[in-house]
Amino acid sequence: MAEAPQQPALAGHGFQHNVEVDTDSADSGIGSDITSIQSGSLSSSIYGYKYENGRRYHAYRDGAYLMPNDAEEQDRLDRHHHIFRLALNGALHRAPLRPDIKRVLDIGTGTGIWAIDFADEWPDADVFGVDLSPIQPDWLPANCKFYIDDIESPWTWLPSEAFDYIHGRGMGGSVASWPQLYSRIYENLKPGGWVEMQEYEAWISSDDDPELIKAPNTKQWQELIDEASQRFGKRMNVAGRQREWIEEAGFEEVRGDVVKIPIGRWAKNPKLKEVGRYQREHMISCVEAFTLAPLTRVLGWSVEEAQVLMAGVRNEFKDPKLHLLTIFHFVYGRKPL
Repeated sequence: MAEAPQQPALAGHGFQHNVEVDTDSADSGIGSDITSIQSGSLSSSIYGYKYENGRRYHAYRDGAYLMPNDAEEQDRLDRHHHIFRLALNGALHRAPLRPDIKRVLDIGTGTGIWAIDFADEWPDADVFGVDLSPIQPDWLPANCKFYIDDIESPWTWLPSEAFDYIHGRGMGGSVASWPQLYSRIYENLKPGGWVEMQEYEAWISSDDDPELIKAPNTKQWQELIDEASQRFGKRMNVAGRQREWIEEAGFEEVRGDVVKIPIGRWAKNPKLKEVGRYQREHMISCVEAFTLAPLTRVLGWSVEEAQVLMAGVRNEFKDPKLHLLTIFHFVYGRKPL
């Protein structure tokens, strides 16, 4: 049975500490069960995907989410899962879960990789994942099940179906009202149950260049994405407010870990160097996914204009001299008994 994880592997190199640069580095650059909460079965409309600028987007609640759901995006999400696990020394969660938990919910489950891994590690728990897109695999652990639905719609779980643990990850840009979401999470947890949100800041930073003077494309890019996501009504850069919202919802024993993840292999610490290698590839692959719909749909940019900006951002992500960082937040709290 899985146990509560120890201190995150990279926590000692977290927000309070600058990441030490490696000056010696020469680096450059089971069964299938996918159902709908509302209807109990998938309808063909869920697969009526929208294609735009060479990327595929979800059909269910068309336009509710700006990120694609195609094979390229699924690969990115699975790669990001690996980065989150590296940051937590292989663990899936930070909340100190009881060994006898029975019901677990993963909101915004994406490819379902977290839910599947959790179901494998906790075989006595029933694990449920919810997402707008039916992009989960066909073969699942017997104790894992997926629903296609919008987490911003009213939740229909019965009181007898309350959860011991509700998990979310990388939800920035998909939620219009975080206080409402946490209210629903609170209502659907058992007394003593835990909520955990693992979120990264949609804002690149650097210890030795906080204003990103040396990375002007990245600076412009993230400012535009922040503007577009706010206009859209679902801001991406919300990681820093998760603790505040969880506390306001009434949870107690709220804790949070903040970890800096380098973009590239420039850090001196071996663990940071390893995770930075994966994060560089992840960030390069996410540029298009994060950019096309926000800039073209919301801000009115042409695809050609967006492509020029994206090329500049990718080049900066590949430059180890810039010492760029992403900041991850792991926040969790308990519903009072």
